[in-house]
Amino acid sequence: MTLYHGGTDIIQKPLIRPQVLGRDFGRGFYCTDIRDQAEKWARRQGRIRNQTAILNTYEFDIAQAQDSLNIKLFNDYSLEWLELVVKSRKLPDFAHGYDIIFGKIANDDVGETIQAVFDGLMPMDFALERLVFMTANNQYCFCTEKALDLIIYLGTEILE
Repeated sequence: MTLYHGGTDIIQKPLIRPQVLGRDFGRGFYCTDIRDQAEKWARRQGRIRNQTAILNTYEFDIAQAQDSLNIKLFNDYSLEWLELVVKSRKLPDFAHGYDIIFGKIANDDVGETIQAVFDGLMPMDFALERLVFMTANNQYCFCTEKALDLIIYLGTEILE
């Protein structure tokens, strides 16, 4: 499977970065299997940082990972997904125990709903009802070094 990481840096050897509040699944290295999503993120980061947008490409063998790692797959929004995202965004030291998490990304529209839950303004069950109607992209969060060992760097593209 091909994965993409958009940003402003060439990343040949991905690292687990320190926890930044606001990340859906906590500490980790984030990628997507949707090239367009990664390109848009890279361009956005490039504008914000006034730097060149970079698209890094990786190969990932999910079958090998499933045989050796603790993986959590969220194919759709669920109460479990929402609880994990809220905890990861709210608690800087929250540890979920997974090597890799695949799930929907909390884009701007989804993020507003999650923020309302986070702030106590919306119950989780109502939030989930709203999320069903929102378009979402995919994200893979590599949370441990042994998960990162399964990513093979393929190359980098400078985006115009």
